[in-house]
Amino acid sequence: MEGRDKGLVEYKGLPLVDHVVERLAPHVDELLISANRNLGDYATRGYPILVDSLPDFQGPLAGVLAGLQRARHEWVLTVPCDMPELPDNLAARLWSLVKDKSIVVASDGERTHPALMLIHKSMAGSLEQYLSSGARSVHGFQENVGFVSVRFNATEMQNINTLGETG
Repeated sequence: MEGRDKGLVEYKGLPLVDHVVERLAPHVDELLISANRNLGDYATRGYPILVDSLPDFQGPLAGVLAGLQRARHEWVLTVPCDMPELPDNLAARLWSLVKDKSIVVASDGERTHPALMLIHKSMAGSLEQYLSSGARSVHGFQENVGFVSVRFNATEMQNINTLGETG
């Protein structure tokens, strides 16, 4: 994204973050936005902004940890800002597999999408330990603690990685 804040890059006339908010807001009781720069821009959406609780930007898991620490509810749905075409039933489908695992992850049948997960707040301690060990991989953390996956259509799992893909 040529150094630009991915969440604020426009796609079909709106910043990527707005597409995600529009898709998720009707399906969740609480929506939090994780951001570490351009906080004022994100704040205009009217949702609480989470800044990583750990120093030295440690990647997406640091944002997940901040969400687990701040959320009012026992389960937290995490979604990256670069997936503007999320399925409307994402939360419900992930929730349908909550049984004996504390993490449910979206899959397209060929690969998992680790950043699309439903995670229980009880995982905060394990996540903090994982990060303090120097590890940063979202999928590595999930493999370490165990998870189940829910299959979605691959077209619903497309993410935007370059400015050329924003149209």
